[in-house]
Amino acid sequence: MRPTVFRDGLFDGQVALVSGGGTGIGRVIATLFARLGARVAICGRREGPLRETAGTIEHALGTETLVRPMSIRERDQVDALVAEVWDRWGRLDHLVNNAGGQFPTPSIDLEDRGWRAVVDTNLNGTWYMMQAAARRWRDEGHPGSIVNIVLNTERGTPQVVHSGAARAGVVCATRTVSTEWAPYGIRANCVSAGAIETEGHGVYPAEAAARFRDSNPMRRMGESLDVAEAVAYLSGPSGSFLTGVVLTVDGGQHQWGDLWPSGMPGHFRLDH
Repeated sequence: MRPTVFRDGLFDGQVALVSGGGTGIGRVIATLFARLGARVAICGRREGPLRETAGTIEHALGTETLVRPMSIRERDQVDALVAEVWDRWGRLDHLVNNAGGQFPTPSIDLEDRGWRAVVDTNLNGTWYMMQAAARRWRDEGHPGSIVNIVLNTERGTPQVVHSGAARAGVVCATRTVSTEWAPYGIRANCVSAGAIETEGHGVYPAEAAARFRDSNPMRRMGESLDVAEAVAYLSGPSGSFLTGVVLTVDGGQHQWGDLWPSGMPGHFRLDH
């Protein structure tokens, strides 16, 4: 494991719930919480990767891990998961909404079912998780922290309009509840991730994926730990006075580069 800048025991005695925790960025976020002393619950659609991640955490760190295969699109499943975390450990301190999905396609060709599927997961599912955790925190008189993993939407999201629209909704919801839920001791923030090296790049055409490295002024890909440490920063004592924040981790892509996950159309190419 790559060394982390955070001290051992930072989250001792605390509990973190990470959606999409079986693979990619979510796996690294869950593992970092465990490395820093938290007990971890992870959920996702596929049981195999969840079990593999939990086994790695428990073997390497001896940290108790709760695994729940489920769909965050289903409100009853989300409510049951939050209740299960409280029943097992008597608390929940951190919620990280990392689960989501997208596929690259020109927006003009996007079918209704594709739009609905991505928005239902990325926006509705994230909302169900946020509200379920917040309701329990309110009822228990317990403070909590929410961090939502999003795309940068300030310049639009060509070829992933469904995901961009959903994530923009998440950002607005996060900023809204950061005010509404402050009286309950609940903080809500976002981490906007750029081109991060994960196994998920397999969904993109090779030509497009090869350009990701050049989509930011640092001319390199980020690592999942870069995002995980941003989550830890917002979740830990370092973020105690931060709420309603979107922390962008993208090597400067939001102010410099263009990301075309299906490949840049000829109209936009300088050599066209």
